[in-house]
Amino acid sequence: MEDNYDFELLALLKLKELNIRKVAQDKPLLCVGEYYSALSKFINHTAAIKDILERISTLKPKDNDFKFMADFKTLLSDMGWFSQMQLIDDIVSAGKRGHNKFVSDYALKMLDDYDNMHKKIMSARQKHDTDSTNMDQDGVKISKETQVLKKVIQLMEHNEATRKMRILAVDDTPSMLKMISSVLGDEYKVDTLISPAMVVKFLQQIMPDLFLLDYHMPEISGFDLVPVIRNFKEHKDTPIIFLTSVGTIDHVSMAYTLGACDYIVKPFQDKVLREKVAKHIVRKKLL
Repeated sequence: MEDNYDFELLALLKLKELNIRKVAQDKPLLCVGEYYSALSKFINHTAAIKDILERISTLKPKDNDFKFMADFKTLLSDMGWFSQMQLIDDIVSAGKRGHNKFVSDYALKMLDDYDNMHKKIMSARQKHDTDSTNMDQDGVKISKETQVLKKVIQLMEHNEATRKMRILAVDDTPSMLKMISSVLGDEYKVDTLISPAMVVKFLQQIMPDLFLLDYHMPEISGFDLVPVIRNFKEHKDTPIIFLTSVGTIDHVSMAYTLGACDYIVKPFQDKVLREKVAKHIVRKKLL
């Protein structure tokens, strides 16, 4: 019996390789659970697919390997991984023509693509929900057995377009956190942490769109927090702005070297903070 998994649909929608919106458009009555079943099948068949691709790449295929690859196109279509369907056609066509070099190259490319896709889908996998209902990371309640995929996507896209962008401010001075919240709170959802040691636990549950970090803090400095934040795959490019009273050339240079996108010296003007945050939030939206 094959395992069935649940997934974070919003995370899947952000994968450029999967055109889930086209799947939902082509199959307007497809339920979320049915789509998850296709992804589960992809995961469950990983070992078999990799074995077949490795045999084909070494030009030692079994009799049914090319037929299986042709049938595998249906699953890729159900997933929305349409680019790989053409690659399968290329493998099968080159095999029929006896173009062994092309067969090997195409199979190796697909094997690499398959590994990468498998990792991405596994990272979006959630703990199985026994009551067939879960909450995606944007707060949309999903009943997998009854909710139509197309409608859930539309709801998520609406929520994403209208939600307040989220900012995490980390500073060991409560009055500074209060000031930041006062300046930015009307336009953004501002979360604050007085202890930098709590950042990892926070990021395991919440995904900010921008970070505001103090430099001088006990236990962990703002500079030391940058690699901690970047260690989360979803925050490889999330904007980081330093808010600190240390404004020397060396500190500013170090901040940019670490990957910060901006640097604001305290005391700051409210207008400057709003403008810089807005500039980098807009850039994040465009990515």
